[in-house]
Amino acid sequence: MRTTTKIAAAMAAAALALAGCASNDGNGGGDNASGDGDKGKITIGIKFDQPGLGLKEGANYTGFDVDVAKYVAKELGYNEDQIEWKESVSAQRENMIANGQVDMIVATYSITDNRKEKVAFAGPYFVAGQGLLVQESNSDISGPDSLDGKKLCSVAGSTPAERIKEEYSQGVQLQEAQGYSECVELLGSGTIDAVTTDDIILAGFAAQDQYQGKLKLAGTPFSEENYGVGVKKDSDMCEKVNEALTKMIDDGSWEKFLKENMGENYKPNESTNPPKPGGNCS
Repeated sequence: MRTTTKIAAAMAAAALALAGCASNDGNGGGDNASGDGDKGKITIGIKFDQPGLGLKEGANYTGFDVDVAKYVAKELGYNEDQIEWKESVSAQRENMIANGQVDMIVATYSITDNRKEKVAFAGPYFVAGQGLLVQESNSDISGPDSLDGKKLCSVAGSTPAERIKEEYSQGVQLQEAQGYSECVELLGSGTIDAVTTDDIILAGFAAQDQYQGKLKLAGTPFSEENYGVGVKKDSDMCEKVNEALTKMIDDGSWEKFLKENMGENYKPNESTNPPKPGGNCS
């Protein structure tokens, strides 16, 4: 009897150990991870064409958003080599989340009421403001009220483009592109007069070697854009991401990432940065 009891106990212990191993098979901490989750992957949407924020160069991905995404992924239990990066064009972001093409999006994704009807947002992790990028020699444009008769470029489906349509459409010739790099090229060639989007995005382009001394930010920011991490609605991942973002800000990583990617000269609005993540998951 004693031998039988010991054997049964040993078998039960072995079963528990196997169950424990199965629960840690490399899927990480993202309970709601989709995409390649069964292979221990997490799929993250970023921008591929925004210097300083989300930029793809060959097989390398760099930028503030990329560093934020890596930090969050690590806190969720994923190593860097378990991340699959996907380009998230502004107009496609909600669909990418809803269709399960990505587990989260970290791509200068402004939290808005309309978007919150379709996706949940962790964050904010940064507060930007809409600005204007012009040629260095331009003295006509100093803010949105000086855009009458000017040719302006922004990205289709973006918050800045919608704001121009709703609030500053009078006399403005708005051209909508698929990416901001296209807009900046048009500005550099003189085809348009200004590019509008968030100031941190514009600062990243202006800091590129080919544009230094040729482009500048005009006036002061005229909006408040709360950047969030987009995830699927009704997902418990949202609060976990909030915890990761809060830790990132508190341990100094947030400031480190910002300086490394945007340089010492970029100064975010200190009254709104660093922000306090939370309150947008529902």
